[in-house]
Amino acid sequence: MKIHILAPYPKGEAPSQRFRFEQYISTWEEEGFEVCFHSFHSLKSWKRLYTKGNFTLKISDTIWNFIRRSVLLFQLINAKHIFMHREMAHIGPPIFEWILVKIMRKKYVIDFDDAIWIPNYSASNAFFQRLKCYWKTKYLIKWASKVQAGNDYLADYARKFNANISVVPTTIDTINHHKILCDHQKKPVVIGWTGTHSTSHYLDFLIPILKKLEKEYAFEFRVISNKKPGFILKSLRYQEWNAETEIADLAEIQIGVMPLIDNEWANGKCGFKALQYMSLGIASIVSPVGVNSKIIENNKTGFLALTPTDWENCFRNYLMNPELRVEFGNKAREVIIDKWSVEAWRLNYSNLFQ
Repeated sequence: MKIHILAPYPKGEAPSQRFRFEQYISTWEEEGFEVCFHSFHSLKSWKRLYTKGNFTLKISDTIWNFIRRSVLLFQLINAKHIFMHREMAHIGPPIFEWILVKIMRKKYVIDFDDAIWIPNYSASNAFFQRLKCYWKTKYLIKWASKVQAGNDYLADYARKFNANISVVPTTIDTINHHKILCDHQKKPVVIGWTGTHSTSHYLDFLIPILKKLEKEYAFEFRVISNKKPGFILKSLRYQEWNAETEIADLAEIQIGVMPLIDNEWANGKCGFKALQYMSLGIASIVSPVGVNSKIIENNKTGFLALTPTDWENCFRNYLMNPELRVEFGNKAREVIIDKWSVEAWRLNYSNLFQ
């Protein structure tokens, strides 16, 4: 009894994988499955992908990764259970998936948590992204025996090509991972954001607001990321993301922010930042875009803020009322445990291959 996981990234390296399915691997193993993890990128090629330069090495990595995927097809000849996250290859048309389904007659479950049919990439990898073939997403969904979409928006897209759709949110492990609470009594207050440098542009909207508030309140604006942001704030403190200290670092934040632009890509996002903040009892302010409006109940488990005035008023409410931060944070944690936790969704993964 084997489950073959086909994923873009090495195990433990990408939040999209860690909080979509990797935290359920132990569930499958407890049920007697042997889990075989096959990533398109090796650890070396993945770490090299987002560095500047190294063009020749990146080309070599890509060729070698395609060879590895070709060899994998032979390993899947007797496979009965195949779980695919997003796609089999990071770039190019769906050649491997076509062979898997049309020639080898295999069935697979596909899982995705972003609007992956829409081009979205950083300038450092523009050349490779031209080879991405975003159009292939509809075929990967069409050929799948089952589809797991991270939210309703993604599921609506998938239903155009496949009838066997389940909405399975990104979930939080509140027992083994996100198991501590932030301290709302510590001063100065820490307003914070976490994410990769490719999404830090969403913070541009907040900079004028934070500059105004800096003149009235004592707070720190902490950015936890893989690269220091380019904007300037007196209150800014950059902290490099570290897998070993990720949760403890997040728990230092008392007011978590998740600004978004209302577009197709943002509507496809699964609200992971909001889920993380809420699981640690952090008082949140998020844009009412996509699934965010479903995760947070405005003025009860956090704030939904649309306009600059909304954001400024929400910041002021939290900065002046530590008891409000505690109240919203505690209620938010309860919601995560009840509706968005690993325990709440474990049975779904347990029954996936039955």
